[in-house]
Amino acid sequence: MKLIHTFLNICLVCCCITATLASCSKDDDYKQDYNPLIDDPKPEEPTKPDEPVPSSSYNEQYRPQIHFTPAKNWMNDPNGMVYADGNYHLFYQYNPQGNDWGNMSWGHATSTDLMHWTEQPVALTRDELGDIFSGSAVIDKNNTAGFGANAMVALYTSAGSDGKQQQSIAFSTDGGKNFTRYTGNPVIKNDDDNLRDPKVFWHEASKQWIMALAKGWKMGVEFYASTDLKSWQHQSTFFVPLAGRPSLQWECPDLIQMGNKWVLLVSVNPGGPILGSGMMYFVGQFDGKEFKADGAEGTTPVEPQWLDYGMDNYAGVTWSNTGDRHIMIGWMNNWSYAGAVPCSPWRSAMTLPRELKLIEHDGKYLLCAPVVSEIDKIAGTWTTRHSVSPDGEAIDAKNAYQLRLTLNLDKNTTVTISNDHDEQFTFDVDATTRSLTAHRTSATGKSFGTFSIPSLRAPLNVTGTSVTIDLFVDQSSVELLTGDGTMSMTNLVFPTSIYNHLKVVGAGCEVQYRPLNRIWQ
Repeated sequence: MKLIHTFLNICLVCCCITATLASCSKDDDYKQDYNPLIDDPKPEEPTKPDEPVPSSSYNEQYRPQIHFTPAKNWMNDPNGMVYADGNYHLFYQYNPQGNDWGNMSWGHATSTDLMHWTEQPVALTRDELGDIFSGSAVIDKNNTAGFGANAMVALYTSAGSDGKQQQSIAFSTDGGKNFTRYTGNPVIKNDDDNLRDPKVFWHEASKQWIMALAKGWKMGVEFYASTDLKSWQHQSTFFVPLAGRPSLQWECPDLIQMGNKWVLLVSVNPGGPILGSGMMYFVGQFDGKEFKADGAEGTTPVEPQWLDYGMDNYAGVTWSNTGDRHIMIGWMNNWSYAGAVPCSPWRSAMTLPRELKLIEHDGKYLLCAPVVSEIDKIAGTWTTRHSVSPDGEAIDAKNAYQLRLTLNLDKNTTVTISNDHDEQFTFDVDATTRSLTAHRTSATGKSFGTFSIPSLRAPLNVTGTSVTIDLFVDQSSVELLTGDGTMSMTNLVFPTSIYNHLKVVGAGCEVQYRPLNRIWQ
């Protein structure tokens, strides 16, 4: 969960933007600049979970048609994601009282197919320990906590007005409809505001629950262990200094076993790939107590990799209780401008769900994040063009669509999608460096603050003589991925109307596109 502060006043914007982050002074290690969005929210009364779910036509300008959004009000981090009894539960940071950050609670939505979502009543609201910040949920199949076999147990950060971030739990025995708070909260006490976002899983080898906790501005991840979800013992601390990024928040960790390797997801803010927030990951080993990143014992500094090279994929974590599938969803926004995006009566959407897969590429491990196969459930019939005329190709799609380009890598290529208002989103593919550079400038549509980014560059991470690139285009976003997810770039855009025209200049290509049906009933 976020304590976000105005930290990017010294960002340098040129043909390519880089963020230079100044280190905090030794005498004032963790004090940050004042930000009225976070530090002085409007006074609000807590909302009771049994209040009715807001309604919407979901037809407003910029309203996503294939991405989850609440009917109204502010949303950020995905929380408590768990699969149970045929339902994917998506809890999320939510302000039941308004369209700005504040009054942090857990909103709730459910889906049977990861595409169509039903918004449920608010699940958890603030109490005497504070706001309900980010966390996770598990199914306690063996009743280790004593709340009942198969109880859904939510673990979250209680963020008090006194600055304390402590860890608490609540449980549900009716499938997540109602939660009872544990009377022994907090289960992990703490005296500062730099310990949050518990992500919990069952570690079969050591027969215990493992919790990963982010250290915020202190940076790093703390690992705790428990046999009953109520009594926790500290096990270890993981931290790697990030070159050129001396002061930033570590948030929303997620430790995932993938074959014989372990992957640690960490969201950082500021200090993302360009500016503002972003998601990085480490690959290594975990023995039930300590996570060690590959290469940590060598002389070369350990460098994380970026999961997404765009501006708008943050706080992503995976669903629990999904067997061998590792399904992630992220918050499609960036703390650099989150409070200014022009959306009303809602603010923020989630990314399309991604299925994480670990492969080896070019001598190292690479975490792929393709969109889940369930996207086919809302997809229409493919239209195929074996070439694109010099004048371009019209795309017949009203709500959203998937555009698939198979580009030869024998020469450089520029791809532009545009609309009838002369607004456009453009990216270049460099055949020599096998990289992609996208341009989210004021030409894409409405722009504000730090939103315009001249160049966002990403490695394609492909071999061979061609590359397949998928674009998932909605009313206010473009998710751009290689076909197998070896590269991901997620960006918000705010065009007057959806981009419905394609132009390709450069290498030969095959074009396919299909409409994606509106998910709202």
